[in-house]
Amino acid sequence: MKLVWQVEDHDIYKIRVFYDQHKGNNFVQRRYKRNIKRELPEFSNSLFWGAMVSCLLTTQQRSGPESAVTRFISTTPFPLNYEICLKQHNLGKFAETSITEFGGIRRGPTIGDEIQHNFQWLENDGWNTISKIVETLAHGQTAETEMAAAEKIAEHLKGFGPKQARNLLQALGLTKYEIPIDSRITKWMNNIGFPIELSATALSDKNYYSFISEGFRKLCDASDIYPCMLDAAIFSSFDSDWPKDRLVW
Repeated sequence: MKLVWQVEDHDIYKIRVFYDQHKGNNFVQRRYKRNIKRELPEFSNSLFWGAMVSCLLTTQQRSGPESAVTRFISTTPFPLNYEICLKQHNLGKFAETSITEFGGIRRGPTIGDEIQHNFQWLENDGWNTISKIVETLAHGQTAETEMAAAEKIAEHLKGFGPKQARNLLQALGLTKYEIPIDSRITKWMNNIGFPIELSATALSDKNYYSFISEGFRKLCDASDIYPCMLDAAIFSSFDSDWPKDRLVW
């Protein structure tokens, strides 16, 4: 049995009209500079750590431009940056307290535990695994290499399933084809006329996630738009345009 994807002309028209409406947004332009033009800061452990913690913070929380989690991530210096975390004797508790005292961010104890676990893995030779992932994606991005990188991230980092693993890699500017699929994406795909009614609640299943991801890539390929760019347009369409000082990742 084989599934054949067939994108029709009216699908392409709707997607291009939608993208043209949002491609000038600050959020979309930032994505273009980072993920397509590769205008990136030099990769470092600090950069990866900040992006990783930010992904954990946005899990199961509202993360628009005015949300508490975005304001927390935008704080200078970032309260949970790598240099600060290195100095903590009880990092999990420190992270939990920092999150809770800021206010408006849920899951403080869970995020603290995930931060502690991931810090220990990274410091116990996990950074070598991350370096290999970054090097692979820096020298050749395909849907296959990006999927393999996301699977490796999800295998080792606590709190990272299919969606957040891709969110992390995308935030670092390392991916073009694999995107973090969440309720915004499934809602948009349902509205655009995806042939199967999609459910965001089933995205934790690896096979279901891959199925939706493949369909999304097919839509993008037919419309001549990189998946990471259409993803940015969809994400920003649910909010007012993002101020440039809130575009942290």
